[in-house]
This record gives sequence, structure tokens and C-alpha cells, in this order.
Amino acid sequence: MEAVRPDCLGIGAVASPGEGRLAPEARVHFRVTRFIMEAGVKLGMQSIPIATACTIYHKFFCEINLDAYDLYLVAMSSIYLAGKVEEQHLRTRDIINVSHRYFNPSSEPLELDSRFWELRDSIVQCELLMLRVLRFQVSFQHPHKYLLHYLISLKNWLNRYSWQRTPISVTAWALLRDSYHGGLCLRFQAQHLAVAVLYLALQVYGVEVPAEGEAEKPWWQVFSDDLTKPIIDNIVSDLIQIYAMDTEIA
Repeated sequence: MEAVRPDCLGIGAVASPGEGRLAPEARVHFRVTRFIMEAGVKLGMQSIPIATACTIYHKFFCEINLDAYDLYLVAMSSIYLAGKVEEQHLRTRDIINVSHRYFNPSSEPLELDSRFWELRDSIVQCELLMLRVLRFQVSFQHPHKYLLHYLISLKNWLNRYSWQRTPISVTAWALLRDSYHGGLCLRFQAQHLAVAVLYLALQVYGVEVPAEGEAEKPWWQVFSDDLTKPIIDNIVSDLIQIYAMDTEIA
């Protein structure tokens, strides 16, 4: 994975030295990626295409100034492009109608007039721009397959009662989904992100992995040899900031 400037994603930055508040860019990206996720669900997109759309969006604005283009046009084009990349093709008309309903809940679908065709052309042109800016590198390795494997392994390690009484799996998947609000997918390796959300899910419910104290190395390092505790802590910290941002915006 090519290197990405951490500060371009906004997460981890604060508005001023004396405040514990996130930079304004982070809030903007949070709102737009929330739109991508909600629109993706309404369009029937699966989790991987939605994750790809968010990643394309974040990566584009690591290359381009935030105020250079309309954010929601970029988001719509990200959805359209992600559908192609992940072979879940979407019609531009459906993307436009869902987006229009998102911002105008009580309105009717747009008529096929000049306004509609201008918006459709803008989405297509923006898609081409994004491909050039990203140098056609729009395929990504997501943490989802790793998390699935780790959950299966962990389920076999834990006793049945601990696994059934706590929603570790549901929580880990929710944490992974929410991580795309902040672009963690570009800052951390897929395996590390998968382990970190599982680590946090276990911490939330106070579940301990059996015989961890007697093992030669911690359970999370069994899944990923090059993972360190500081990396996990950084991921968890970024996730906490995302949820703090959700509370502020709400």
C-alpha cells in the first residue's frame, strides 16, 4: 500500500493546541462518509463495495484540497466507481434518486430534465477525474476477510458461554464499519485494523482470551506477527475519536 499522509485524513488533528476537539476537516469527512454508507445501504450495496467507496473518497481528498470540488458529488462518484470496482454495478439514475431523497426526504424523484442529465454527466466526469488523480489505483485490500477468519478462530478459543452471552462478533463488525468514517483504512494495514476492532470488542465486554497469561505472545500477535500494542492503541484512539465526533455532530 502506498504511503498516505496521516494528517490528510483529519483524524488525530485538533482544532487548536488548547482544545481536545477534532479538526474541522474530520467532521466534514465524517458527514460525507455517513452519506456514502446510508446511500449505499439504500442502493443495496454490500459491505465491501461500501467500504471501497469510502476508501476512494478518503484517498481522493488525500490528494486534493477539501474545497476544490463538491464533496457530495465526489461521494456520489465514489459510490458509482466502487460499484464497478467490486462488480456490483449501479445505475447513475438510482444513485441520483437516492441522493436526492437523502437531502430532500419528502420530495419526488427528479424528472429526466436538463438538471438530471447535468448531474449525471457531472458524476461521470468526476469519476474520470478521480481515476486520474488516484492513478487508477482503486482496488483495496479490506480487513473484512481477516476479521471473519479471526472471529472464527477466537470463537474456538473462547468457551461457548462467553461467546454466546456477549455480542463480540456484532460489535467487531460495527467497529470495522464505523472505522471508514475516519479513513483508518488508509493509515493502517488491513490485518492490523481487523485485530484492533476485535481487541476493542473484547475490551468493551471484559472478555479475556483463555490462557493468555501463559502464552509466549499475546493472542493478537498470533493473528499478525508484525502487530504491536502501540499500533492497536493508535487504532483504538482513532475509533474513539470517531465516536466522539458522532456525539458532537448528533
